[in-house]
Amino acid sequence: MEFRVVGRTVFAGTGGRVFDPARPVVVFVHGAGMDHTVWPLQARWFAHHGHGVLAVDLPGHGRSEGPALETVEEMGEFLIALAGAARAKTFSLIGHSMGALAALAAASMAPGRVGRLALLGVSSPMRVHPDLLAAAAAGQALARELVVSWGHGRAAHLGGNRAPGLWMLGGGLRLLEAGPAGVLGIDLLACNSHAGAEAAAARLACPTLVLCGSADLMTPPKAAAKLASLVKDSRVVTLSGAGHMMMVERPDATLDALKSFFETDRG
Repeated sequence: MEFRVVGRTVFAGTGGRVFDPARPVVVFVHGAGMDHTVWPLQARWFAHHGHGVLAVDLPGHGRSEGPALETVEEMGEFLIALAGAARAKTFSLIGHSMGALAALAAASMAPGRVGRLALLGVSSPMRVHPDLLAAAAAGQALARELVVSWGHGRAAHLGGNRAPGLWMLGGGLRLLEAGPAGVLGIDLLACNSHAGAEAAAARLACPTLVLCGSADLMTPPKAAAKLASLVKDSRVVTLSGAGHMMMVERPDATLDALKSFFETDRG
């Protein structure tokens, strides 16, 4: 589904159902260098269980027109504008990594409109290794290889995909390779430079889930829990053995955590 948002044509997957803004709207936000395809199971489940789903491609990613946004604050403003373009008066946000920072920023900017917030693989600060920043800025294949290697837990390096015959690390590399030149570097620099997450967390007015992977090398559980402690109404769930790419490594457990959070909050 396409929208015009801040002067760009923007694509969002709808989970296999026609988007209806009259339903409780959930916006899924991907991480650095990625796109809406990282959410296949989670977006589809929500779309087929009473929600209006928008799994967005951020500007410059996937099927959305560029250029890419250069700061997390711009991404937060974009998400609010997307909800407006979709005629969603209220909405919830589920973000991963850079997308979690963007979702957190949006929720703090629009406290009366965001009903629930789920942050996957988040930390503050979200520092990026200098070697990775340099490789991404230079457009080197090493950057994609480091993101995929560091982003998956040990079990994912050995196999274990829930769909037999598929290779998680290979799929991650193909996804990053498909992105426009320069976008991964812009994204990683935005994460590394962002300094507003803690202040945004302290301003949150909605129930918040922080979902961690116990084997996450990029946003370790300890750092995620520290950020969660600043939120008035938060819960922390840690998935044993999962790395940073938890929705790919542990798709069922990730979905179960999201379902439990959304269903409990509605009750």
